[in-house]
Amino acid sequence: MHAQYKKYTLNFKRPSGTSRGVLTHKETWFLILNENGKYGVGECGILRGLSIDDVDGYEDKLMWTCNNIHLGKDALWDALIEFPSIQFGVEQAFLSLSADNPFKLFPSEFISQRQSISINGLIWMGDEKFMHDQIDQKLEEGFSCIKMKIGAINFDTEINLLASIRKKFDSSKIELRVDANGGFTPNEAIHKLKELSRFSLHSIEQPIKPGQFSAMKDLCEVTPLPIALDEELIGVFGVTKKEELLQTINPQYIILKPSLVGGYKGCKEWIDIAQKMNISWWVTSALESNIGLNAIAQWTYTLQSSMPQGLGTGGLYTNNFDSPLTVKNGQLFYSNEKSWKTNLIKDLCI
Repeated sequence: MHAQYKKYTLNFKRPSGTSRGVLTHKETWFLILNENGKYGVGECGILRGLSIDDVDGYEDKLMWTCNNIHLGKDALWDALIEFPSIQFGVEQAFLSLSADNPFKLFPSEFISQRQSISINGLIWMGDEKFMHDQIDQKLEEGFSCIKMKIGAINFDTEINLLASIRKKFDSSKIELRVDANGGFTPNEAIHKLKELSRFSLHSIEQPIKPGQFSAMKDLCEVTPLPIALDEELIGVFGVTKKEELLQTINPQYIILKPSLVGGYKGCKEWIDIAQKMNISWWVTSALESNIGLNAIAQWTYTLQSSMPQGLGTGGLYTNNFDSPLTVKNGQLFYSNEKSWKTNLIKDLCI
């Protein structure tokens, strides 16, 4: 078996705002396996300033992985514990190599076009008009669940945006989620949560920065709306540490991003612990290309969650790869009327 990696830069169609700044491009790497002329591919994607493996020497670790690919998927996963995005790329690549079709990793009714995955529509941060325009567009596109990033513009403006949605649609028509990306301070968080709770929100993601366990625990105990941990899960390795974190904070939800928490196996560890504690969860992509998004979506379908998932990021880039993934009426489909480029994996090797 031969392995190599290839760097690829994804370019946003328009700058996309978060509380950590504005994104114009995203780096990703593809791990490509070749065994007797049969190919497999996995995406290793990091988010600068967020991924625990956004470190010097990342490409050296990719090279080490390629040089030690003979160790196999399980041994490599253990050896790459501090590089969750590469763990995920390894999982994908081995599944892709062993599959009849390198892009059909989990045979199911999802990829046979009989079933879909409910997803949320993502509203990026920006000025008031830009956010209003996005909201109107998502509603016109038939989304019944909208996730709005907050924390970068004036809070009163964000409150007015939520009020404008609720004036038109009550919670039985539109489910609203907000994502603060750690944008609130512990001192102001409870006040802002009370303000937000007036709009019958489904949940708020990561209201304060991760690592403030006592403050987050206190918030989850008294919050007027459900709290979902997101960034809090990054860099927590091993089942024991994961149990300790959830037992300490006891959130209402956790959000699982395979590229950030160790792929399928890392996510499954979180899910098993959460279910024992009656903590709910959903899966979200982390701005991967359609190759990584495809791998996440197919796996997510097998989990059979009825909640809208965060998998609607396939249309963000000018230079993404054409794929069968299609969004319609707030649902993600794998359309057999569309196809992957025949030589895509071989082209990535060049």
